[in-house]
Amino acid sequence: MVLTVHHLGVSQSERILFLCEELSIDYKIVHHTRDPIGAPQSLKDVPGNATGKAPFIEDSESGITLQESGAICEYILAKNAAGQLGSQLQEKRLFKTFGEEGYADYLYWYHWSNSTFQALLSRFTFFEIGQIPSDNAAYQFSVVGLDQTLAILNEHLAQNKWLAGHDFTAADIMTIYSLTSKRYFGPLVSYAKYANILRYLKDIGERPAYRRAMEKGDPEMRLLLGSEAPAKTLLQVGGVGSDIWRKTGGSL
Repeated sequence: MVLTVHHLGVSQSERILFLCEELSIDYKIVHHTRDPIGAPQSLKDVPGNATGKAPFIEDSESGITLQESGAICEYILAKNAAGQLGSQLQEKRLFKTFGEEGYADYLYWYHWSNSTFQALLSRFTFFEIGQIPSDNAAYQFSVVGLDQTLAILNEHLAQNKWLAGHDFTAADIMTIYSLTSKRYFGPLVSYAKYANILRYLKDIGERPAYRRAMEKGDPEMRLLLGSEAPAKTLLQVGGVGSDIWRKTGGSL
């Protein structure tokens, strides 16, 4: 086994499992459970990962360890393209290069989730931690920004099956967490008026690689592929000790 993926439940490390499944890469999962919201000691004890970041990978073949989901995705894509992962060169690249149709869209949307969307979503997490009321000016400004951001994504998906056009790519893998599992941390926004986003979530949910990745990584987690957010965030219920995120738990 070459690649070890340290996976934190209900986290963006699902991106790496999804990518590996799409590329048919052999990998080993080391599971870690939130304690009860933040990183557990088991993650911090992994050599080279003192801050407890997830995802975190160890590539024994190259002697490399790496944090940050975007960086890990690029590393795996580059190594796969060079024919160094798996028994033979994979047919799927899941990325685009300069000059290819959809390259600019691929580049933009690959970075969009972490640089724009997730930063916006995280504001609401901090609003909740700081007990900022919903009538606060900064809160209201962020609500408007979220609606505008989702509307732009929805409009783009009206013209494109996937974020980079006709081809499913790592841009979709980077984005899906922010639209789904991240909702367990807020904001508790409905997607009911964003028909194209809902179509996109349905298409992602039907991909065998996505189903395999989620079943291997978070078999207990209810997948948030529909219009409605959970009834409460994990912050509101005290973390993963609650059943709000489980398939057998609370209602949406």
